[in-house]
Amino acid sequence: MAQPTTMPPSPTASAAAAVRMITTDELRKHATAGDLWISISGDVYDVTAWVPHHPGGETPLVTLAGQDATDAFAAYHPPSARPLLRKFLVGRLADYSVSPASADFRRLLAQLTAAGLFDRVGPTPKVQVAGMLLLLSAALYLVLACASAWAHLAAGGLIGFIWIQSGWMGHDSGHHRITGHAVLDRVLQILSGNCLTGLSIAWWKCNHNTHHIACNSLDHDPDLQHMPLFAVSSKLFGLWSMFYERTLVFDAASKFLISYQHWTFYPVMCFARINLLVQSALFLLMSKRKIPQRGLEIAGVAAFWIWYPMLVSCLPNWWERVAFVVASFVITGIQHVQFCLNHFSSEVYVGPPKGNDWFEKQTAGTLDVLCAPWMDWFHGGLQFQIEHHLFPRLPRCHLRKVAPFVRDLCKKHGLPYAAASFWGANVLTWKTLRAAALQARKATSGAAPKNLVWEAVNTHG
Repeated sequence: MAQPTTMPPSPTASAAAAVRMITTDELRKHATAGDLWISISGDVYDVTAWVPHHPGGETPLVTLAGQDATDAFAAYHPPSARPLLRKFLVGRLADYSVSPASADFRRLLAQLTAAGLFDRVGPTPKVQVAGMLLLLSAALYLVLACASAWAHLAAGGLIGFIWIQSGWMGHDSGHHRITGHAVLDRVLQILSGNCLTGLSIAWWKCNHNTHHIACNSLDHDPDLQHMPLFAVSSKLFGLWSMFYERTLVFDAASKFLISYQHWTFYPVMCFARINLLVQSALFLLMSKRKIPQRGLEIAGVAAFWIWYPMLVSCLPNWWERVAFVVASFVITGIQHVQFCLNHFSSEVYVGPPKGNDWFEKQTAGTLDVLCAPWMDWFHGGLQFQIEHHLFPRLPRCHLRKVAPFVRDLCKKHGLPYAAASFWGANVLTWKTLRAAALQARKATSGAAPKNLVWEAVNTHG
């Protein structure tokens, strides 16, 4: 692979006598939340005062503190955000350089922006809303107007399908505007997420933004930190989580659970929703993080805990109520499996991400799922996860057309472009879990297990 080329200071910067030249070593010294500098396109910014107000939370900024963050910034922000940086400018990076892969990524990003693809969401959001309303109406009819136990069981399954579609809508609206109007987007987020599924969109954003920035970093990416139930690598055993600020305990209990994780994975995924509901509630009620509109988020989740139990209570007996809930959770488990397929079998590493290898890290840590266009609705955009990670603001209706360009860039720079069928991705995930399970059996566990219930409710992702 070609070596990065050193970029000269911009004419404007070099012509201005007041511009301070800053070395990479000096930039690295400002890498804490209380003293946070980043470099974007060679300009250095002191964003310390902005950290508490960053819409994406402070974690992405802290994760990339003290280094170049050009590609991550460009991927997550429209060009209109650039002028907002001016008031934070402190100097120019003297030894600024760009890798060939990053240079090509930025050119492709500029082409997609010029083509207006980031602003055209297509009919997908409207179709989703209509579909969810139709499914909800059918579920209500089957519960309230039908006496058949099979109809009630089918209604539970429909609720699960609604939750899946709500997850795709929340994912899309968290990355880009799906209606063209910020307030309407927020209303849809609360209604389809908090109210309909009981999951806080603020909790999801906090986790998901960090996942994107630190894709497949074992100690930084919360989407790989599922101890004590699952581990994709033995390096997770006893590792300190930078996101949760605690040790991922590898004791006798976690050793036992992980040793059989390739067999328990699918059964656990059937009820993974329970964990997300617990984590969402803990985040809203106990987290010390700054949560925008915390009261609205709590009210939305509270609405879920009113309507869903009321609907269940309309069923004639406890057996049907349990079956209804189980059906809802098991069907939604399909989506939880999908969340894992894109990253569990991909390359992992320990340590913080580096802002100047964005293209390399996102492609190495992600797997696409091959499917026919008519199955795109089923995967909700996750089938083009590599493209989504490179261009998170890109509406999913454009991911298929962008994929060939990404494949060409990977081939040009000798980078992996992993893709497998849905079945093949499941096989790869199972093999990864099995390999880590065998490592767990050989590993020496640490201290005696803490309360297993405590460990379980502190399992994230």
